[in-house]
Amino acid sequence: MRLVTWNVNSLRARLPRVLEFLAEHEPDVLCLQETKTDPDAFPHAELAEAGYVAADHSAGRWAGVAVVAREQLGVAAVRRGLAGEPIAEEARWVEATVGELRVVSVYVPNGRELASEWYEQKLSFFDAMAARAGALVAAGGELVVAGDMNVAPADVDVYDPAAFVQVTHTSAPERAALKGVVDAGLVDAYRALHPEEVGFTWWDYRQGHFHRGLGMRIDLTLVSPSIGERLTRVGIERDYRKGSRPSDHVPLVADWA
Repeated sequence: MRLVTWNVNSLRARLPRVLEFLAEHEPDVLCLQETKTDPDAFPHAELAEAGYVAADHSAGRWAGVAVVAREQLGVAAVRRGLAGEPIAEEARWVEATVGELRVVSVYVPNGRELASEWYEQKLSFFDAMAARAGALVAAGGELVVAGDMNVAPADVDVYDPAAFVQVTHTSAPERAALKGVVDAGLVDAYRALHPEEVGFTWWDYRQGHFHRGLGMRIDLTLVSPSIGERLTRVGIERDYRKGSRPSDHVPLVADWA
């Protein structure tokens, strides 16, 4: 099984790169975030030509998430939105069953700045996320929650911890909130295979951050322990940060037996 998560920062702008990725890597499932697509403009037809179907939760120019799966696997029992999320119209959570696997694509709010209403909304979103993850784990079956968490779980996940003091993405409450989701019964797939390795999934567009190695690991694939035990590869596809009109995030690929 190959599952990928990727914040594409506008699916319309990045659709050629997404189709290129599907042809090159042939994932079974692709979780997309920040699609920024109107509900009636999601590119179902283009994906179908590539052999994929999608369950999307779209809300126009902001946010937007999708679970894309091989046509033969399908997407079933689709659920859009997260009970208890602070701003439901932002389209940040979508679930679907792919084969026998329950898959969630999630785009956690940025939080913007500490001591703000946006930061409190981010923490509230994590609370709702942890509650739903716990319910899905309790329901049984294998589960993947993948997406842009907008939190670097530990200092090793940022290029310089000193540069992230008193800002979002690394604050203690955010990290504790993310840990609450993991503690619902999930495993960070990248850390399962790379316990101490530095690996970033996002680099700012400005000031040559990518070429200078100034990144963060904020895109995660959280899996059921039974999947964690069968992981064969979890890789960061850095080449997709290069080339024509890249997203500021790159795909994170997880393979398991």
